[in-house]
Amino acid sequence: MTQHSEFDLAVIGTGGAAMSAAIHARLEGASVVAIESGTLGGTCVNVGCVPSKTLLAAAHIRHAAISSPFPSVSTIAGNVDLAALMQQKDELVGMLRQTKYADIATAYGFEILPGTATFASPSTLLVDGQPVRAKSYLIATGAEPLIPAVPGIEQIEYLTSTTAMELTELPDSLVVIGGGFVGLEQAQLFARLGVDVTVIGRLASHTEPELSSELRKAFLDDGITVIGDRAASIARIDGLAHVTTARGTVAVGERVLVATGRTPRTERLDLAAAGIATDARGFVIVDELQRTTNPAVFAAGDVADAPQYVYVAAMAGKIAARNALGSAEHVDYTGLPSVLFTSPQLASAGITEADAIAAGYRCACRYLRLSDVPRAIANHDTRGGIKIVADADTGKVLGVHALADTAGEMMLAATYAIKAGFTVTQLADTWAPYLTMAEGIRLTANLFRNELPTSCCA
Repeated sequence: MTQHSEFDLAVIGTGGAAMSAAIHARLEGASVVAIESGTLGGTCVNVGCVPSKTLLAAAHIRHAAISSPFPSVSTIAGNVDLAALMQQKDELVGMLRQTKYADIATAYGFEILPGTATFASPSTLLVDGQPVRAKSYLIATGAEPLIPAVPGIEQIEYLTSTTAMELTELPDSLVVIGGGFVGLEQAQLFARLGVDVTVIGRLASHTEPELSSELRKAFLDDGITVIGDRAASIARIDGLAHVTTARGTVAVGERVLVATGRTPRTERLDLAAAGIATDARGFVIVDELQRTTNPAVFAAGDVADAPQYVYVAAMAGKIAARNALGSAEHVDYTGLPSVLFTSPQLASAGITEADAIAAGYRCACRYLRLSDVPRAIANHDTRGGIKIVADADTGKVLGVHALADTAGEMMLAATYAIKAGFTVTQLADTWAPYLTMAEGIRLTANLFRNELPTSCCA
């Protein structure tokens, strides 16, 4: 890149939102440069979705060997070589970083410029002190773990979701602070690798209470201690971390993992110099077109406080890039799915009952225990259930929520149904293959017209 080059779009970051923006801008024929101050690929491939899910898969396999519901089939689980497991994870990450990021940039014909981006004025972006000129700019720098102001936290060498995946030896015990997506996945990951785990926080407070209650039971079955409270202080005593909660309960662990949310990564950008406003938590404020308070600058992904899923970041990045080039599109969140990759998985599409009531709907809901789903019965694993939230006046499906093995796989069908405006009657009358977990969605929908028990596939 020459100093005098001017691009149609300069993208700050190379994560999900950034790569999607660059790809779609190039598909529109625009010239693009992507700027990266750290490791190519952003959070998801390097320290987020990919490494955490491959490590969870390993942990679930070990646990399945220990807790098989089929005593007639011999299984065994030995000790965990964490260093070798982490090396395997790193090899996967490296392969995907090359094939899904570096090679993609080459294929689509945009440069990845290493360096730190800083705004010097509303129309001037510097990269390591050198100007990079563009007609429009996109901030897609993502977010990083938020460290809460818990008294005494500075006394310990705490882990985050990032540093936990760099360990080469398992601690004997671990206290996880936070009951959200990251905290719960990390808690079960380490518990299933043989660590004594305690979770402090409300488990999955974002979801339906019937399902969060069942997930808590599943964690207790795994031997995980659950303390439904918040951490109030931390002290190191005799080499161990003692975490005291607001109600005075004390959890003790060799290590502490902090998973209390994420904060936007904007420190070096000097947003004020560009006239870019942020909210009270530091997230970049955008309108429905993904435009910031600077008309030439857009933002997308975790840095803009969108729902923190890589597919949301990718969609927002696409929309932002197209709008920077003259379109006027917005992200449609109807039927948005989410998956917590615990075992069983906790997954949702659309809105919860509480959200529906808050939005003014008169709700009708049905809940089906997994003990009534043939696939779960055949698997000898009936932990969990399925809940459908509907508009009582129209029968329209507003949300589908499930705690089940492969619940995440069920959500694509649920999202399609919500996007298409299905009623519960239409959902109940739609084909569903027998002995699949997704059949449970049809069985739950059928409860809206008949709550008597069903035969195997009727």
